[in-house]
Amino acid sequence: MGLNARPGPELTESVRFGTGFCLDPVCRLIVTNYHVARLGSPLRIRGQRVINRYLATGPGDRDATIAFERDHDLVPYAVKRDLALFELRRPIPNHHGLPYRLSDLSLGEEVDIYGYPLNSSNPFRHLTRVSARFKAPTTSGLLAFEYDSTGHMRGGASGGVVVDRKSEHVVGVLCETNDTVALAVPVQQLMEFVAKVEPFAAAEIFPTFNNFDPAGSDLYSKLVPPLDFNTEYEPQHAGAVEHRPSESDDIRMLRERAQQLADSMRNFIAVQSFWWGSGNKEPVANAAYEVQVVDGFQKFRFYPDGDKELNQPEFPKLNDWSLGSDEWSELPKMVGEEYKLKIQRAKDAEISGQKVRVFQYHADREDELCPFQPIEDYVFFTISKIVQVACYGEAWVDSDWNIIRISENLELSERKREYRGWYEYRVVLTYGHIKVGDEPARLAPLTTFVEAKNGRKSFWCRGTFSNYRMFASHSRLFAGTEDDGQAKSPR
Repeated sequence: MGLNARPGPELTESVRFGTGFCLDPVCRLIVTNYHVARLGSPLRIRGQRVINRYLATGPGDRDATIAFERDHDLVPYAVKRDLALFELRRPIPNHHGLPYRLSDLSLGEEVDIYGYPLNSSNPFRHLTRVSARFKAPTTSGLLAFEYDSTGHMRGGASGGVVVDRKSEHVVGVLCETNDTVALAVPVQQLMEFVAKVEPFAAAEIFPTFNNFDPAGSDLYSKLVPPLDFNTEYEPQHAGAVEHRPSESDDIRMLRERAQQLADSMRNFIAVQSFWWGSGNKEPVANAAYEVQVVDGFQKFRFYPDGDKELNQPEFPKLNDWSLGSDEWSELPKMVGEEYKLKIQRAKDAEISGQKVRVFQYHADREDELCPFQPIEDYVFFTISKIVQVACYGEAWVDSDWNIIRISENLELSERKREYRGWYEYRVVLTYGHIKVGDEPARLAPLTTFVEAKNGRKSFWCRGTFSNYRMFASHSRLFAGTEDDGQAKSPR
């Protein structure tokens, strides 16, 4: 599809327009080039409002070497990451994305290139297809294709799609052409970019990517811990509980790393984004906040231009929804500090080629470690009550003992009245390394996922952290983003 941004007044027609294509099956995410999106952000694409713009590169990119002129300024960027992504409020009707090919191309393989080039003799642009053959990879990390010089793929085609003719799978994103050669960003770069800025979408679009699903289920069934008493000496279990035996070295290491993770997340500033939806449907609401964490306490303000501080994100204007609280900080703290929490090591696993140590945990309702707060919203007032429930989950640790995932499942199977119809409440958190300024890389939250069922429907909330800062220091974990019944688990 053709993209018409709002450029500066001195830009020529050859750069005012670009091409974009649907990333996902329902066409809610649109891919184009960085050098197209950098010139301006459209308010709408095919009638659907743009709510986020993500850029894969920019002047701060460590590989930035190429520059283009904007209002007589040179703007460097990394050509091998000449990518951008527009997120839409709603999918574009009657449009869909193609599947992707991640394997390498062979010399001479035939492809088709699609784009919306400008035509000096006709002001109206139309979809153009040219045939090409794979020539070779370039030293700058692009793919080079030879095409017939009678085909026209000049200005305006940037951001088009290169498709393997035999399988009809996408292999690259067009970024530059001359009379006979077209250059494209490899689809592997697109996959890595999407995994950073839209990790939930990446897990669905690129299921073979070397990463795990941020909304995926636990590997093993619920942990059923052994009894805390010896039946031989206390057959009736009159109420006395014996001391828990000393824990194994690996569980002590897990607790130590969990406490370190909790301590490392007590002071930072980031952008926290939320998307709400139900079942397998696309999101129906979203919000973004700048979250400031000072000595472990959170404050929120709407991103990018909010000026009012909030103690928590505002509830979405939906009939039913789920929303996490601060599980991303409290779950590591619970694993690290709470010795009432029963932990055991499960069988190691290999996930997307990565060896993972898996630990399971369980807490009883009497341990009072897992609160649940169902909320009834009556527009002018709300009714809520915190109740303690049993819980269980898993902690995943990589080969260097970094915690990369923690889950929590609240046991609401009794369907008590105080649960207000909610059941099967679960939380999934992922963590990864960030580097802020000159400080050493440290673990920080990447994604949050909350899902709960009420009646026959499930309601979910996806969350991401991006644009990390530590007070005066500035860094970006992800490529930058620029915006144009209910349940939650408190801590």
